[in-house]
Amino acid sequence: MKRFIAFVLLALLVVTPVSQAAPKKINVKPMQLLTTVGSPDEVSGAVVSGKSIIVFGTKSSKAYARAIDVTGKELWNLSLDQSAASIATAAAVDSAGNIWITGATPLATGLVVPTPTATPLNPDNAAIPPSVFVGNLQAITIWKVSPAGALISTTSMPTSSVLFPTAISVDKNGASVVGIIANSKGNAGFLVNLDLVGVFTKLLQIGSLSTTADAVVRHPDGTLTVAGSSSETLAGKKVAGITDGVLVKVSKALKITSVVRSSVSKGKRIWNSASSSLLLAGEVVAAGKTESAVTKFSLAFAPTWTYRFASTGPTLSASSTYAFFISTGAITQLNWSPKSPTPLLLTFDSKGVIAAADSGAAGQKEVLGLLISKEVGVLALTSSAESVSIFTLLPR
Repeated sequence: MKRFIAFVLLALLVVTPVSQAAPKKINVKPMQLLTTVGSPDEVSGAVVSGKSIIVFGTKSSKAYARAIDVTGKELWNLSLDQSAASIATAAAVDSAGNIWITGATPLATGLVVPTPTATPLNPDNAAIPPSVFVGNLQAITIWKVSPAGALISTTSMPTSSVLFPTAISVDKNGASVVGIIANSKGNAGFLVNLDLVGVFTKLLQIGSLSTTADAVVRHPDGTLTVAGSSSETLAGKKVAGITDGVLVKVSKALKITSVVRSSVSKGKRIWNSASSSLLLAGEVVAAGKTESAVTKFSLAFAPTWTYRFASTGPTLSASSTYAFFISTGAITQLNWSPKSPTPLLLTFDSKGVIAAADSGAAGQKEVLGLLISKEVGVLALTSSAESVSIFTLLPR
């Protein structure tokens, strides 16, 4: 009996401290400022090709791209278009290191210009040349640029109305562009593909009154996933909140096959980005609160894990691992309680548990990009009122 009691006491001594131990909170490490790359009205974003960082946007009425190294030294600078006006709004890099940049340009001379909409589209406050009416920007354009800065090709597709490309995805078979297109009733999302020969498919319109397409993922079987938002019925799925985040599955033949809505009661949800592994990030506005939402979806569009964090709203995701946003409140898992809105990069493990956290400098107003490559590691872009900055992670 004494030996049994001793065994029980010993077991209690061993087990009890583990069962009562509180999880250790994660310390947030500061990120290192790598360089600044321009003003917010000139920079739309950046991508990585090899060891080069390619910054793109609109400057002096022209879409441009320029490459810098990790010290900020300029490697090349390229004017993408010679039209009266053009904007570069999104980019991606293929396996060969070529840079695919999309934007909008005027209709070619000789084409009949439809009556422009009363309210021009400019969701990201891109710099529009003051001498050119934004309604002229009705052609989707893709510029393909070599890693050395040579313009390989320019391919354009005229449309019936003013548009704004928001994202581009590329693989070995071509490219997909999504965005927002205006019409007489409001605005719709759109999707269009470009093959390697330079031929566009027909434009697929998603919605008709109040829908956006903000991210696109190309799958190996030729199907696509489009993420964005909608305040109207899509594929028979009605609105549940004021605005719902939407995941739209599109077939290889560019037919909508399913729609999954993410909603909040009497509020708005928007999916801002989607990674190839379907890690989605976006914003939630409801009941006077603004939050970032981060959700990992399966290929069947079933959520496997999700988080909500107090923030200024827009959020970016990358790989199956990272989410980036402007944090405005404490997070249970972290030693973190910002006094002012501060950029925060979260790293998740394979099960969706927060494994690390890194912060940018206070005073940044918006997250612009989250870049991951073997050559340069993780880079995070933010904008303040005056400049766009690139941060990198410090060694752990």
